[in-house]
Amino acid sequence: MSLPFELLRREPDVEGRGLEASDAADRLILDEAAEAIAAAGPGEVVVLDDAYGALALGAVALGATGVRVHQDLVTGERALARNAARLGFDGERMPRSLPLSSDLAAGARVVLMRLPRSLDRLDELAGIVAGHAASEVRIFAGGRLKHMALAMNEVLAAWFDRVDVSHARQKSRVLLASGPREPRGLRQPPAPAWPRVQHDPALDLDVAAHGGVFAGSSVDIGTRLLLASLDHAVPDAASAVDLACGTGVVAAWLARARPGLAVTATDRSASAAASARATAEANGVADRVTVAQADGLELLPEASERLVVLNPPFHSDAALHTGIAEHLFADAARVLAPGGELWCVWNSHLRYRPALERLVGPTRQIARDPKFTVTASRRSG
Repeated sequence: MSLPFELLRREPDVEGRGLEASDAADRLILDEAAEAIAAAGPGEVVVLDDAYGALALGAVALGATGVRVHQDLVTGERALARNAARLGFDGERMPRSLPLSSDLAAGARVVLMRLPRSLDRLDELAGIVAGHAASEVRIFAGGRLKHMALAMNEVLAAWFDRVDVSHARQKSRVLLASGPREPRGLRQPPAPAWPRVQHDPALDLDVAAHGGVFAGSSVDIGTRLLLASLDHAVPDAASAVDLACGTGVVAAWLARARPGLAVTATDRSASAAASARATAEANGVADRVTVAQADGLELLPEASERLVVLNPPFHSDAALHTGIAEHLFADAARVLAPGGELWCVWNSHLRYRPALERLVGPTRQIARDPKFTVTASRRSG
């Protein structure tokens, strides 16, 4: 059975022209791994960072059963489930989503992976596979040539004895890693390799980050401009929301700066949510920062908050796309109480102010530097 890739959808993620649910790299990974998948036993195929289910469902179509899968984005998990239902996958043919842990990789003999753009993310994933999969495990990690780098080979080579490279096809390529390095299952460094924690002296904050989270354990300049502007952001609010929280820097800063404030931090990324929890703990504010992996503010009721803070992402996978930001603006408008405010920092060239005016309400500029703009948008009604 071959998978009808053309029937796959990205929903509930942003959809639009140029935003596809699968590509040539998915097909090449599956072709390179087809023989290994056919030889694998039940539960021996694991899929990592599948975008919308093409790899997991493709492996099932090739005969795999009991497939375990980890996708960083909750929207990716939901897209996989919807695609599986649409195509009639159920029972042992339904991939099982798991968190990123030793259980995910335990006993795996075949690992299919979309190469992440972040080398840190690749290092974290490779380390989990090398430490917990079967000794004969083979990783088939692929991507588009324009997003691949020789450093990816080096990251895999740090964890595996052998790294081979496939022929290119349709501007895609696959790296094949095998032979996990010793000592297997015995890597016990003095402190966990992930998340990595770094102290920011300017903010006097400890920033914790899992692999692949935006800006890692540093603080990007847009967030710095936003934090420098937040002293006057709805100062009498009893609670606040850090939307698309990343490593949780804004949530931790707000909780520390306002001792009576309860903060909710949300992100659709599992690694970001885990990082935000670790950042809150590292700064002693975990009792007042509640972190959830969620698609925007779906867990919060309408008109329930007076302050939402946002540094919106502007990429969907590798594509520049404003749809994600507008989705978050609309979600903030839904959750803001009348008179509540969305404080937002954005790359000035993206010109988000008209969208903020349309989706949230009257918007004023708070700060601006050569690259970024901070605005406050008041919810009308």
